[in-house]
Amino acid sequence: MEKNKKIITCAVTGAETTRQHNPNLPLTPEEIAASAYEAYLAGAAVCHLHVRDEKGNPTQDVNVFKKTISLIRKKCDMVVEVTTGGAVGMTAQERLAPVTLEPDMASLDCGTVNFGNDYIVNTLPVMREFASAMKARKVRPTLECFDLSHISSAQMLIDEKLLDEPLHYSFVMNVPGAVKLEADIMDMFVRKLPAGANWTVIGVGGKAFLQAIHYAILLGGHIRAGFEDNVYHSRGVLAKSNAHLVERAAEICRVSGFEPATSAEVRKLFKLREG
Repeated sequence: MEKNKKIITCAVTGAETTRQHNPNLPLTPEEIAASAYEAYLAGAAVCHLHVRDEKGNPTQDVNVFKKTISLIRKKCDMVVEVTTGGAVGMTAQERLAPVTLEPDMASLDCGTVNFGNDYIVNTLPVMREFASAMKARKVRPTLECFDLSHISSAQMLIDEKLLDEPLHYSFVMNVPGAVKLEADIMDMFVRKLPAGANWTVIGVGGKAFLQAIHYAILLGGHIRAGFEDNVYHSRGVLAKSNAHLVERAAEICRVSGFEPATSAEVRKLFKLREG
């Protein structure tokens, strides 16, 4: 992929965001697929996918994922990255289930982390199980790192031959109770990556969302936008849609001398199946 390209991932729904946070949040498979497509048209090449049940609660139900992925693929060739982080309280087996659908990519949490007043457990045995399942099904992992130690944990999986290049990391910053999004922390995270690794930075919250975009541009990384991480377009102004947030990310890319990468370019970079 050309050096002037930035991958924009759209995290459409997440597990924690509700319509009380933003009434425009998509919840049904049809709404999520339509929102993903709008984000695709705005410049997002990757959809980070959570789904909800009929009551709007987070679920790892394979059938809901299957329906949603099918609806997205009928609309466009967007790269689909399913969550295996799921939601607080889910079992490892629940979280891993969508990988059986053989999506393009899947998130792989690389350690246990505080999550506000809760926490998400990711032991090394669970990480090995997830990495092995993704490797067996040729699903490209995105190595989600909420802490510096998680980069070291991911390295253990690399050393054990459970992860193959090209490697893609995602730094999750500003989760309450976890690592802050700050310049010196970002710099250290980037310096600790294996040579040649790709990375995306996630800034949770309105201020962090914009800061993360600028850090990605300055330090050579990629971008995530969407209602999972932030519901505001600007201070005090709710985003109208996921596309509204992606448009802002794409605009910052372009004024900084970059262009959003296409799904085809992402598939080639990460050696994914053809869409």
